[in-house]
Amino acid sequence: MSDSIIYTVLSLSGLGISASFLLFFVAKKFNVYEDPRIDEVESILPGANCGGCGVPGCRNFATLLVETPDITQLHCPVGGNETMKKISSFLGKEVAEKPPMVAVLLCNGSIEARNRIVEYDGPKSCKIADIFVASDSACDYGCDGFGDCTRVCDFDAIHMDPITNLPVVDFDKCTACNACVVECPKGLLELRPKVKKGLKIYVACKSQEKGGIAKKACEVACIACSKCFDVCPKDAITIENNLAYIHADLCTLCRKCVPVCPTFSIIETGFPTKAEKKIIKEKTEEIINV
Repeated sequence: MSDSIIYTVLSLSGLGISASFLLFFVAKKFNVYEDPRIDEVESILPGANCGGCGVPGCRNFATLLVETPDITQLHCPVGGNETMKKISSFLGKEVAEKPPMVAVLLCNGSIEARNRIVEYDGPKSCKIADIFVASDSACDYGCDGFGDCTRVCDFDAIHMDPITNLPVVDFDKCTACNACVVECPKGLLELRPKVKKGLKIYVACKSQEKGGIAKKACEVACIACSKCFDVCPKDAITIENNLAYIHADLCTLCRKCVPVCPTFSIIETGFPTKAEKKIIKEKTEEIINV
């Protein structure tokens, strides 16, 4: 009886030793080396995992930053230039400074402005609605208003306006992660430079219909009249497919195009109103007189 116990113990011990050697061999054979700098770079990143850098997750982006020799084309929009400078200092690689961006809505067709022709009664999703019906209004290019963009924003930077039924972007919270841009089935959201004080001028329309048809479908549609094109001193406006477009890299925010637009499809943000200008002028005069 004692011999059988001894044999059993020896057999199990031999099996355990053999398994240990096998596991050791497998571990060595299939070991994947991971650069310890990846952990450090990941700790510098904001941890939003929003995909705005073009890579799914901060861990993957950290790996890309460590393994890529030239990272001048890589950028974390959430962390911005400050985060990229820290990474540059840690890795000893050059980074290119990128202008901060924010999302803008290229549609101004509120409920009142657009001619409603059908009543959509399906799931409240822009993507689903876009599959079954082009639009519930006469404009097939306008916002469906179901807020898909608000649901993918991890930064609480987009909310639906209950009056216009259009998404409104909070420029202070927007990180240009690009999630809303990708989510919109009609491509109505675009990243544009985040200029100081929120100054922006852009055409809030995507309709490619001819003037008369576009105007009938939506009161604030671009009709490609070319008036904005004619007054622009910097050739920052182009007209293609019956639609005007203001190029942010060329626009100097002179605002000459805004008052000549007959349909008010050109949006300006961040500029003081006439009342605010009057107050500023009065205060300036008071300071001068004192």
